[in-house]
Amino acid sequence: MKPAPEMSTKERNQVKRVAKDLLETLKREKFSLDWRKRQQSRASVRQAIEMKLDELPPVFIKAMYEQKCNLVWQHVYDVYGVVG
Repeated sequence: MKPAPEMSTKERNQVKRVAKDLLETLKREKFSLDWRKRQQSRASVRQAIEMKLDELPPVFIKAMYEQKCNLVWQHVYDVYGVVG
C-alpha cells in the first residue's frame, strides 16, 4: 500500500481486516461468471469496494481514499476477471 500514511498498530490491523472482509464479500456475493461483461455487475463490485474501503481509518484522507478505491478496483478487475 503505497503511499501509506503513518498508522498505529490498531489502524494497520483495521486496514488488514477491511481488506480481508472485502475479498471475502466479493468472492461470496459479487463475483459471478463473466461479471466483467455486464455493466451492472461491474458497478456492483465497484460499489462494494467503495463501501468497504469507507471503513478505513480516518488517516486516509478523501484524496487518498479515492486513489485506493481506484487501485483496488483496477487490481480486482485485472486479477479476478475470470471466476470459476
